[in-house]
Amino acid sequence: MTFRLSVTDRRLWALAWPLMLTNLTVPLLGLVDTAVLGHLETPEYLGAVAVGANLFSLLYWTFGFMRMGTTGLAAQAWGKRDSFSQVALLLRSVMLAVGIGLLLILCHQPLIQTGLTLMNPSAGVTELAAEYAAIRIWSAPAVLCQYTLVGWLIGTQFPRGPMVMLIVANGLNIVLDVLFVTVLGWNSRGVAIATVIAEYGAAIIGFAIVLRRMPDGQRLTRELFGQLADYLAILQVNRHIMVRTIALLLVLAFFTAQGARQGDTILAANAVLITFLLLISNALDGFANAAEALIGESVGRDSRRQFFVVFRCALRWSLWGSLLLTILFVVGGRSLIALLTGIEEVRTTAWQYLPWLWLLPLASVWGFLFDGVFIGATRTRDMQNTMLFSALGVFAPVWWLTTGWGNHGLWFSLICLMLARAASMGWLCWSHTRNDRWFSTR
Repeated sequence: MTFRLSVTDRRLWALAWPLMLTNLTVPLLGLVDTAVLGHLETPEYLGAVAVGANLFSLLYWTFGFMRMGTTGLAAQAWGKRDSFSQVALLLRSVMLAVGIGLLLILCHQPLIQTGLTLMNPSAGVTELAAEYAAIRIWSAPAVLCQYTLVGWLIGTQFPRGPMVMLIVANGLNIVLDVLFVTVLGWNSRGVAIATVIAEYGAAIIGFAIVLRRMPDGQRLTRELFGQLADYLAILQVNRHIMVRTIALLLVLAFFTAQGARQGDTILAANAVLITFLLLISNALDGFANAAEALIGESVGRDSRRQFFVVFRCALRWSLWGSLLLTILFVVGGRSLIALLTGIEEVRTTAWQYLPWLWLLPLASVWGFLFDGVFIGATRTRDMQNTMLFSALGVFAPVWWLTTGWGNHGLWFSLICLMLARAASMGWLCWSHTRNDRWFSTR
């Protein structure tokens, strides 16, 4: 008996494997940052990068709609074979990205000070984190342009573009990490400088790839740039993704801040384990990103049959992926932690909370997959509402009720957030399917 993949399976994998490889380079970079700093003489450097990286995750991914919204809209334009809409969307989104990035640089001092005040790390970590952040902010235009370029390439079903773009850039970042930290001894400052250089490298590579992907016969005209109303329309469509992303990142920032209040050792141990959460999300997002492109295409073509075939296929592969990750962390979790830090107290502390990591893949896979479906169908309001419910209605009260559990209560609250997202988005998915709302006018 031979095992054969369906046409949809093959299309999903053709999109998913380059995106999965691309996504895995992101936590790989975090793994290298953690490993390089985790073997220094004090956990303060690792804690500073953990705080600074979370601050920039909150700051940059507030504008994550530059990636997610572009993917959904580009995928639907691709499904309609509308070359003008594809190019106009890209051009206008890039201009928005550059403008927002420059604005962030101008306003960076109050933003950084506010973020560090809210996270409230120790005095030593605060000083190092502020230095790290003052360097990282200069990458803002490059990062936001990357979001737009990656989103457009995924939506137009060219996943190898982001793969080349991010693998080369993150490879550069890893080399510079080792050079600046291990060889030159620049510690957390060296990690920040390496990241800025790599972000601009990724943007340059992305622009080169996109220029080669422009639809034939589409000239650069004034109409492509559009008017103010066209830019406001892009922001209006994506406002729900912005609110949803802010809510998620505030939860993660709160998680880091609560760990910091329990001491530098807990902060560093959580930083090690959160690196594995990023590994989980970026691996499973390969299937979700592929679903975004194929779901968006089916909506653009008004094909209900393709929509549900893609959904079932993406669900099946996502569940298999989450099961494999669970096995990996159960069997090799302690060894992976030992690779990331040689500080005995951090390593021992991280081992205490390892069982929570075992639960994360199967708890979080549903939210990742549904994100892909809702983005492709541009059901962004649903993404916003389910995240607000999960963060305010589940995570916050569960954390408050389990404060006596210490760091265990913090991890339990995070698991509950993932399960709440799965339940609420799953219910909406069932409701939209039953009432045929996926293809209704939005």
